[in-house]
Amino acid sequence: MVLIIDPQNAGIAGNMIGGAFIDLGCNPQEMKLVMEYMANDFGGVNVKVNNVNKAGIESIFLEVETIDNNNHNNHSISYKELLSKINHIEEIELQKKNSIFGKELIKDIFNISRKVFKRIALSEAKIHGKSLEDVNFHEVGAADAVADIFGSVFGFCKLGFNNKKEKVIGLPIAVGGGSVKSVHGMIPVPAPVTLEIISERNISSFGGPVNAEIATPTGVALYAELCDEFMDFQPFVKVDKIAYGAGKKDFDFPNVLRIIKAKSNIKSQSIDVIETNVDHLSGESIGYLFDKLMKEGARDVFVIPVIMKKNRPGNIIKVISRKEDTDRLVSIIFKETGTLGIRVSQNFHRGIANREFISLDINIEGEIESIKFKIGYIDGKIISSRPEYEDIRKIAIKRNIPLNEVLNLANFEINQYISNLR
Repeated sequence: MVLIIDPQNAGIAGNMIGGAFIDLGCNPQEMKLVMEYMANDFGGVNVKVNNVNKAGIESIFLEVETIDNNNHNNHSISYKELLSKINHIEEIELQKKNSIFGKELIKDIFNISRKVFKRIALSEAKIHGKSLEDVNFHEVGAADAVADIFGSVFGFCKLGFNNKKEKVIGLPIAVGGGSVKSVHGMIPVPAPVTLEIISERNISSFGGPVNAEIATPTGVALYAELCDEFMDFQPFVKVDKIAYGAGKKDFDFPNVLRIIKAKSNIKSQSIDVIETNVDHLSGESIGYLFDKLMKEGARDVFVIPVIMKKNRPGNIIKVISRKEDTDRLVSIIFKETGTLGIRVSQNFHRGIANREFISLDINIEGEIESIKFKIGYIDGKIISSRPEYEDIRKIAIKRNIPLNEVLNLANFEINQYISNLR
């Protein structure tokens, strides 16, 4: 299973995530109870679960209303004090025979929620030049933020997404635009804390589509913590269920966060393709570059002969790269080739078959040799089986016999092994 969090249309906020998890199947009364219970020590909230229509999209709106606006925790609370209160509540819940969180989920819910708050605190500390212990939450840390975070994490865990069997993928975030009022005065959108979290997790984001803050620090911190991977486009999936969590404001487009539960029989990976044309490098230089790129994390490297302008022979150096490695590999190509231009095509999806490695003992001229094999699967069925070339090569050299002879023996053994599995 795959869970896709899609904030491309209207950004993301804590109550939008919680609302989407209710729409996905979490019990609304259970989430409401958790949110109101957790917020009690921070001033308290009333939570209403509403079915709303946002510009034609039916969705769930979690309306969170602060009860005690005079409580100082609703305006400022230290990170240290916040953690102390959360830890105390966790201790109480662990001692109970029956907990509103579910006995088996208490530790996961509190651990993930603490990580969300720490992510916000680290960003606050960096922006204000403080230590983590000296951080005070202003916009975040009030009763409604505590309710949003614990409610969303409760829904995430209650639906079983904490078991790591499902991959959680995040799509790019629409952050809005303009400026917003804070305790520090008017600040640009996205807010500095929000932008710091986006930067730290290397999340793709874009401005608009409105002049308003539509990606909140709480929402982005939850998104950053819950997602295993970020992609610019939806991967290969078969959609199982679609859920919508509504935002408070009304726009001329659906102000909703979309969460998609899907099935994926084929693993996919987001990759970039790097290319440059060269006509001035020797074969030795290209060979050196090939080895260096592979050592530095390239998934694959190709050298393609071409005829370039003025009928000069040259080569296209083509590199398959993971997104996080692209900048480093581009820098290496510039330095090693002296090329003046490199093309980068981003956000391709690469389908990946399941695979495993096994070792088989093979009798060669009366002696046993071990050869490693790579076996590929799709839908639980074997689609390929290949011996590792280096093992074949070493045995051929060691035994002073033709490579093909070792390869034929290896293929015979792996075919016998696969036949016995059927």
